[in-house]
Amino acid sequence: VQLVESGGGLVQAGGSLRLSCAASGLTFSWANMAWYRQAPGNQRELVAILTSGDSTNYADFVKGRFTISRDGAKNTVYLQMNSLKPEDTAVYYCNARVPPNYDFWGQGTQVTVSS
Repeated sequence: VQLVESGGGLVQAGGSLRLSCAASGLTFSWANMAWYRQAPGNQRELVAILTSGDSTNYADFVKGRFTISRDGAKNTVYLQMNSLKPEDTAVYYCNARVPPNYDFWGQGTQVTVSS
């Protein structure tokens, strides 16, 4: 299984970015896909999850600003991030959980939001 993130970068506060995670080596439609983030000195935290049944759940700190979605034809999951804040600065990781309960991670992509 391989997960490759892209789309990170430097953006001013209030701006937007869209992260992509291209998945290979798994049955994409069976996977629960998620985005996590980790800021320096902090633990990795869940940002958003999209289940195989297309249910979504978001951390309170991104509700109304971030949207997770998937394109099954491209085996890709996205994270649209709007109204970015400096506290959103972190390395963002793509996660795939496949039956029965295996976790796979991407290498991470840096998002930096300047004030």
